Formats: sequence, structure tokens, C-alpha cells
Amino acid sequence: MGRPRIKDVAEYAGVSAKTVSNVLNDYEHVSERTRAAVREAIDALGYRVNIAGRQLRRGRTGMIALAVPDLDVAYFAELARHVMAETERRGSTTLLVETGGRHEKELAAVRGFDAQFTDGVILSPLALLPRDLADRDTRLPLVLLGECNLPGSADHVAIDNVTAAREATEHLLSRGRRRIAVIGGDLHGARNTSRLRTVGHQEALAAAGVALPDELVLPVPAFRWADGAAAARALMRLPERPDAMLCLNDHLALGAVRALHEDGWSVPGDLDVVGFDDIEATRFSIPTITTVAPDKRGIARRAVELLLDRIDAGGSGGPAVDETAGHRLIVRESTGG
Repeated sequence: MGRPRIKDVAEYAGVSAKTVSNVLNDYEHVSERTRAAVREAIDALGYRVNIAGRQLRRGRTGMIALAVPDLDVAYFAELARHVMAETERRGSTTLLVETGGRHEKELAAVRGFDAQFTDGVILSPLALLPRDLADRDTRLPLVLLGECNLPGSADHVAIDNVTAAREATEHLLSRGRRRIAVIGGDLHGARNTSRLRTVGHQEALAAAGVALPDELVLPVPAFRWADGAAAARALMRLPERPDAMLCLNDHLALGAVRALHEDGWSVPGDLDVVGFDDIEATRFSIPTITTVAPDKRGIARRAVELLLDRIDAGGSGGPAVDETAGHRLIVRESTGG
């Protein structure tokens, strides 16, 4: 006997093929007796739903794309795991794409990779420009993650980076730190996340009447361990060294702590270090790292929900939604926790 079909299940259960379909789609207006008979038939025959066929009949692939800059950065890997779990829970499959933060790959993601294998795209952009979305085909649903200067162009989910950085700096100020450097900081560059976090840091200092000298805002080539280590060493060579470092991601914080340890500085004895993202490594480093923890699970859940809602609505469904996800400051050993 070949693979059982719906009509085989219907014959076994003594109902119509339409009734079997109604049970499979969990329609309400089916009696519990009939539902039980159909489920018994499904189990007895070993019937499995043909997901591909169902999706194609609906004009869908059942596949969404998640495009992130760099899977070597643990935040994006952890976020991807949450997105994949959520899409699986909702009956879809995730295609994972690494863009490298390159403009052409992010633009390809916005266009659905010029293919018909994805129903929608979740994208965390670094290089995307407003003009890239001005004339995009809105029939392909798109959700943007993280900070991006693209208001109203697509659904968007991010934490409040200004508030998060302000809270982190207020924590350092509460510990008596006054000369607080920002590794990865930038008030004028293209990285919107860096700029917003630096603004939040600056606001907290200004409210406390503390200056932010230019030499304590240190941009980095990339947001990796080595960049954090190099930045920390450069800051500690200043004539007046910092007494704390706010690192704009955890990779920078971990690199900074390692360099400080190798050079004989004590964290948190000589200075405090705070990171961003709450990646798993921060819970196992020595010292453990105080960090701003975005609600990664919540970001993933809401992004998938927004995308699937747009897919169900055929890409329409009203104006773009801009949502703020939660965050919290987790105090650990690098600031005396």
C-alpha cells in the first residue's frame, strides 16, 4: 500500500474527505465523536499531512528568511535560535542568511533574494538606506530588527537603546565611577545602534553633571573580542585613564576584560566594565560581565508574529508597526555584583 491519502482516512473513519480536512485544519464545527473517529483513522493508517502541498495550494512556501549580519557574533546566533524555534512552533521553516552587513546582501534580502522560495523576510540591517525601501514590493512582508534609520518603511522591533545605555551608565555612576569610556561609541557615524547607545550614555552623564571628553568615546573597526581588547589597551594608555568602560556589545566587553587582566588591571577593583546583549559567555567569564539584556525571546516572538500576520494578509494589513521590546540590566561581578 502506498502513502495513505485523505480519501483513505475518510473511508476508514466513515466520513467525507471534507470532514477529514476540517479536522486537520482544526475547524470548530466538527463533533468530538467525529473528530475522534478521524484521529483514530489517521493513527491507524499512519497518515501524515503533506505540508508542501498544503502551502502551495495556499500560494505559500511555508518558508521565511532570517537575515542577520554575522553569525559569529553570539547575539545574532542566539536571536536566530529563538526565531527558528518560534517559526517552527507556528508551522513554518526558517532559512538563515548571513549578510556580513553588506549593502548588496541586505538589499537582496529586502527583495526576497529574487526568488519565490520565501513568504517573508526578517532582516537585521546595518547598511540599508531609506531609498532601498522607498519602492520595495510590499507584497513581500518584511520585518526589521535592531536600530535602523528607516522609519515607517516596514514593521520594526527593537529595544530602546537610549534608555538601556542610560541605565547602564547610571549604574556605573552609582558606584562612584566618573571617567566612563564608551568602547564602540560613536555620536556621528552611520551605525545607528552605536549612536543611540552613546547618546544614552551622554544623557546619563549630563544629568549627573559629569563631562564626557572626546578621548573617552572610542569607535572600533568591528564589534569583536580583539577590537575590545585593543580599545581597552588604548584607553588605559591615556594620561588620565578611565575608571569604567561601557562596551556596546558583549564581545567588546569580553575582549576588554581579557586585555585588562593580561596587563595587570583588576576588574572591578581598578575599573568597572559593562557590556550589551547578555550572550551566554558573559555568565561564564571571569569575572562574569554586567550587561544589558535585550528580551531576545520576546523580540523573536513578536517579529515572527508580525511577519506571519502580514503573510496572512497578503503583504497588506495597514501601516508599518514600530514596537519596542523589553530589556533589563543584569548586574554581575564586573561591576561588583
